[in-house]
Amino acid sequence: MPGGRLTQQERQQIALGVADGLAYAEIARRLDRPTSTITREVMRNGGPTAYRADLAHRATERRAHRRRQAAPRGPEAPPQAGPDAEAVREYEETFTTLLMQQGLPKMMSRVLTCLYTTDTGSLTASELVQRLQVSPASISKAITSLESQGLIRRERDDRRRERYLVDDDVWYQGMIAAARSHAQLAETARQGVGILGPDSPAATRLENIARFVDFVGESMTRAAEQAREVLYTKAEAASGGTATPGSDRG
Repeated sequence: MPGGRLTQQERQQIALGVADGLAYAEIARRLDRPTSTITREVMRNGGPTAYRADLAHRATERRAHRRRQAAPRGPEAPPQAGPDAEAVREYEETFTTLLMQQGLPKMMSRVLTCLYTTDTGSLTASELVQRLQVSPASISKAITSLESQGLIRRERDDRRRERYLVDDDVWYQGMIAAARSHAQLAETARQGVGILGPDSPAATRLENIARFVDFVGESMTRAAEQAREVLYTKAEAASGGTATPGSDRG
């Protein structure tokens, strides 16, 4: 399997494959690359409807140039401490791609990834601008959208600056919101049963949908309630890998 970064020729083949409607796995097989590499390449460069080989190649070169400029130079540069910077960048790109695949726009995904992967879990708008190398307007728009969806919240620090942070409870709240959405879908489906007539094929189909999403929604709620405390468990306590939510309760 070839290593290193994608070449311009490979990106052209990716663009052709995407245009032909090929699955990422098939494009990866033809290039002898991991599927994750193709998925990440397409999603961080416009997605399947906007991917362009030349634009993607230039964007990659710009990112590499910024990384070289940011790297310390000279024999007196201090040794790097903590995790490998390149590995962190690759992980952040992978996490961002995953969020995009789940429906979040690219900038919202980048901001959310940035907040999740910083130790403090919170950053100011100016810090986000510096870390992501984008305009303040882009950050402001992404922050507004993330707040409206309850994915982040803001607070003021001791210097009266607004900081944006990810709340541990957001995953629980998101799961509960999804369960409510399933309940609304089930209710609406059952309204159709009465309108279309209980003996019609369409009514049977809607009733089956309602029963299915009812079961899924109830299961999601139970699972979220049972697992909620995991969100507040310290890593040291969970390192044994044998504890389950509520297992230490009397």
